[in-house]
Amino acid sequence: MKEARKEAETVMFGAIDELLAKTNVNPKDIGILIVNCSLFNPTPSLSAMVVNHYKLRGNILSYNLGGMGCSAGLISIDLAKHLLHSIPNTYAMVISMENITLNWYFGNDRSKLVSNCLFRMGGAAILLSNKRWDRRRSKYVLVDTVRTHKGADDKCFGCITQEEDSASKIGVTLSKELMAVAGDALKTNITTLGPLVLPTSEQLLFFATLVGRRLFKMKIKPYIPDFKLAFEHFCIHAGGRAVLDELEKNLKLTDWHMEPSRMTLYRFGNTSSSSLWYELAYSEAKGRIKKGDRIWQIAFGSGFKCNSSVWRAVRSVNPKKEKNPWMDEIHEFPVDVPKVSTI
Repeated sequence: MKEARKEAETVMFGAIDELLAKTNVNPKDIGILIVNCSLFNPTPSLSAMVVNHYKLRGNILSYNLGGMGCSAGLISIDLAKHLLHSIPNTYAMVISMENITLNWYFGNDRSKLVSNCLFRMGGAAILLSNKRWDRRRSKYVLVDTVRTHKGADDKCFGCITQEEDSASKIGVTLSKELMAVAGDALKTNITTLGPLVLPTSEQLLFFATLVGRRLFKMKIKPYIPDFKLAFEHFCIHAGGRAVLDELEKNLKLTDWHMEPSRMTLYRFGNTSSSSLWYELAYSEAKGRIKKGDRIWQIAFGSGFKCNSSVWRAVRSVNPKKEKNPWMDEIHEFPVDVPKVSTI
């Protein structure tokens, strides 16, 4: 427990220190604090650790989200959005992280060993503001969030489960049905998101195909809208190669669009809810973010959940003025990651 707390402090406080230095925000001015970590939930909570370390004000609205999987970062953003809509003139700080120390699997169950290969320590801190004068110095404006929860279906609910094996060793089981469940959740999510972001031509094609299939029982493939017409950048949760391959194929994305997600998985592994921010940082480090660009963040999580957030760049991001995990080695990326074929 002591080492796990040390890991949490290293990740959280390191990210927050850089965030406060970058934004010149006084910790006492933060009115909302949201921390999410799926597997490590100590007492006092992680959010209480942050309040204590930075001596945040006594009336701060503090939330600690646990057990919500890799999509919890976007749930935190959605929660912050709703709170900022009701509380004027304040800051919300969101911390997304995962903790490995107490969650390594030491058994021999193959379905649980996969998580040892994928998951790594990681974290990110994000500051959101509804103060009018902060718009000029902000990087992005939050356009929309869409949350999909398939937990009412038993198959979806049980596809990612923390449990004991036959030798009473605790681990996270990843079901073989995970890809099918993720695909179904994504389909539901983009059906809601599409009308909010797609141009009219794509919406009409999608609607016409839907009517033909359901009303006239026509044997035609479902129309997958071209989301490249709605977004310049895609941050897809780096959950694993199979997930990225499937989304690249279904959304008809290019290698360039998939590069931030693939390089994040290659360099940092699956850092759970923080992976989306490593991916956005990659695009910033490459100098790709231009004023007006739209970014789609997509994340999957146990339960089963699929969540999306849509951002628009308020200004172009100058990589020379950035400080993020990629800056010292961004010139070495992208690297070639050979595709694995199965026989």
